[in-house]
Amino acid sequence: MSDRHRHGHEDAGHDGHGPGQHGAPGDHRHTHLHHQDHGGPGHQHHAPHPHPHPHPHDHDHDHDHDAHNHAQDHHHDGHGHRHHRASPLHRLTHLLTPHSHETADKLDRALEASARGMRALWVSLAVLGVTALAQAVVVALSGSVALLGDTVHNAADALTAVPLGIAFLLGRRAATRRFTYGYGRAEDLAGIAIVLTIAASAAFAGWTALDRLLDPRPVEHVPVVAVAALVGFAGNEWVARYRIRVGRAIGSAALVADGLHARTDGFTSLAVLLGAGGAALGWRFADPVVGLAITAAILLVLRDAAREVFRRVMDAVDPALVDRAERALTGVPGVRGVGELRLRWIGHRLRAEVAVVVDGEATVREAHRVAVEAEHALLHAVPRLTAALVHADPEPVPGAADPHLPLAHHAGR
Repeated sequence: MSDRHRHGHEDAGHDGHGPGQHGAPGDHRHTHLHHQDHGGPGHQHHAPHPHPHPHPHDHDHDHDHDAHNHAQDHHHDGHGHRHHRASPLHRLTHLLTPHSHETADKLDRALEASARGMRALWVSLAVLGVTALAQAVVVALSGSVALLGDTVHNAADALTAVPLGIAFLLGRRAATRRFTYGYGRAEDLAGIAIVLTIAASAAFAGWTALDRLLDPRPVEHVPVVAVAALVGFAGNEWVARYRIRVGRAIGSAALVADGLHARTDGFTSLAVLLGAGGAALGWRFADPVVGLAITAAILLVLRDAAREVFRRVMDAVDPALVDRAERALTGVPGVRGVGELRLRWIGHRLRAEVAVVVDGEATVREAHRVAVEAEHALLHAVPRLTAALVHADPEPVPGAADPHLPLAHHAGR
């Protein structure tokens, strides 16, 4: 027998309970797909049907997995990390290091669920936009290519909020018969747009700095350039503090990571200040050299962003998540083995497909109960997992025919 068990927990809250620790009976309704072994007739039993489950509770899965697994472990500002006699290098590393296991995600569940998180996104866009505009005016007056590189970088960072915001809004649309998985992958398209934007800003800043290096020209209004650099640092640092504060308040690792990114951008603005100082001392190559250094910094950001987007597009996941899922499944009563396990990102949410081995003599109801508990364990164990398809396979009997044999001729396709 086999049992396919699937239900979407798109917005869920276990309210602190773990698998097998449920409260009073409740209305526990899901959509399931039941059928006989793959060789069975027709696979016709695919109609959704509401029914109670063996583990009674109000199963309104609003999983804030960040709260389960991350937020409790990585709080700062006097709650969790105690830095005794920290060196300056340690303090700088602490400022720039993301304190999260999932820093690559531009938008996570907490950010999506929170209007405050979206407000932080748009406020950051406004502040960085004003900062970049003020710097652009100074660039036009002074001709500083170092400041130009910093301005382009800040403008690109500000504009990344636009495709992210559009992708977020699009991702909230319900699934359709054409887009059966929903619109979550719009975030991956936004990621590609962001990578292209960063690449364009790096190319422009690098070309301008190289041109100035080959054809040196004096930087005018050096004090104004220095002030603009300080404005860039102040704008980025304000955005960094705001994003980090809101991110920690709503449990968004992504927003915290974006805040730390803005903080590193602030240090590139300080590099412009160094270039202005060199120009004031009469070193005519100071400005283009700093411009090239900023281009290199942008390329480092581009490398990391491109790597993450490539992994998402190729359905890559952290192998540690697979290990975590396997450990959770092996601890479920009735699961005698774990077969093929797949995880994939759809936007900022994870989905799983897994085959578990159950007692070959179990009834369909018993196998279904094991599948339910297996999915329940996965939802608790794997951060940002919102849905799982669990397939129950009978334990093989020596000498018996493989129940999947009718599918063998499809394997090579």
